[in-house]
Amino acid sequence: MPATAACASPRSAVYRRRQPERTLLYHTVQTHLATWLALQEEGAGASAPAVTEREFRRYLECGILAHGFARARCVDCGHDFLIAYSCKCRGVCPSCTTRRMVETAAHLADHVIPRLPVRQWVLSVPKRLRYHLERDPAVLNAALHIFLTAIERVLRQHSPGASTASHLGAVIFIHRFGALLNTPLHFHCLVIDGVFEADAEGGADFRPASGLDAAAIGEVQTTVRRRLLRSALRRGRLSADDAQGMAEGEHGGGFSVDAAVRIEAHEREGLGRLLRYCARPAFALERLREIDAERLVYESVKPGPGGSVSLMLTPMAVTALAQPTEMAAAPTPVVSDPPGAAPAEPTEPAHRQAARYVWALLLARIDEVLSLLCPKCGGEMKIIAFITEGTVIREILGHLGEPTSPPRLMPARGPPLWEMQDSGSDAIDSQAQPAPDYEFDQRIAW
Repeated sequence: MPATAACASPRSAVYRRRQPERTLLYHTVQTHLATWLALQEEGAGASAPAVTEREFRRYLECGILAHGFARARCVDCGHDFLIAYSCKCRGVCPSCTTRRMVETAAHLADHVIPRLPVRQWVLSVPKRLRYHLERDPAVLNAALHIFLTAIERVLRQHSPGASTASHLGAVIFIHRFGALLNTPLHFHCLVIDGVFEADAEGGADFRPASGLDAAAIGEVQTTVRRRLLRSALRRGRLSADDAQGMAEGEHGGGFSVDAAVRIEAHEREGLGRLLRYCARPAFALERLREIDAERLVYESVKPGPGGSVSLMLTPMAVTALAQPTEMAAAPTPVVSDPPGAAPAEPTEPAHRQAARYVWALLLARIDEVLSLLCPKCGGEMKIIAFITEGTVIREILGHLGEPTSPPRLMPARGPPLWEMQDSGSDAIDSQAQPAPDYEFDQRIAW
């Protein structure tokens, strides 16, 4: 029996090709990208960064059959379907960023994090300090070092048999976004709930932690607060009066440490969900909805400070918020072997090779969709061809009744009413105000 059919379950579903051109985000970028690029050039006197424009244009090609596709065919009954190519963007495409999220979580769960209990530690700092963390890598690294050192100290104290030479094991996620597309930088640290002690044979023994209560977590928060304020004062990021006010302020002075979520060693599915939550992209396509041609709403899964659950946006604002960062990786060139030559040995490190997951396995992992399972007979589907020639693409799509050309990018337009700076109206829409300040809340279905 084929492997894909053998692993099918009553909950499994067959693969259905996504159609990004029908989504609200695609339509918004398609309609307003040229206008946004023109406004960037007009306002700043220079065009948008090349990486930004390139990633947007690659997103508009992602999942579109007219730009090429692979062909899968059933071994048993001959049924076939087409699989569109993906753009592999880092900051724009919801599909590719979701794939990256699932791939990261799968690699960490399968190859990095051992079968030991894991606790999530989350640190949020006051807005005044957050500003420096966002702009100064040295301050960011110092804050992370202080946080991990404080956690390690508490774990040693609560791990029987641990010495001062023991160390923690952790995976760090730095989040630069909030639920309503604001930018509250904070840390999610998945820490093995205990410490590791080196043994005489060069290995490590695990010392599990016990009795980590609210007092122990509060000790971490107090330590981070004291040491981080002292570090910021020494670096000249805070004045003495500001540092003293934050040290003596109520409710932790704006510092927050939470460690309520703990995953037991045997709960690997729960660990996978937590890892996907920590590795998730900033933008969630399913939370965006359209009110009319000039107004969109981005909704949160939980109320924010003040009870806000949505953010009013214009199409131009959505385009700006979805843009990728300068750190987006450049495409990797593909070099073909000369005809008749033996395939070159892979030069990628082994730990990176282990992190590669094929598209079909990732779909099965998160959606329980067996992408290479025949929807007709349940047999095994195999990729038999990759179509990149323009003439062949159009012939096949024309035969299948699919569009033979990609959606057209709309030209730049003049500013509509919602871009007028002086509208003559004093009315203020409360939903259109900037996103509220960030407060961490783990009451979310990760």
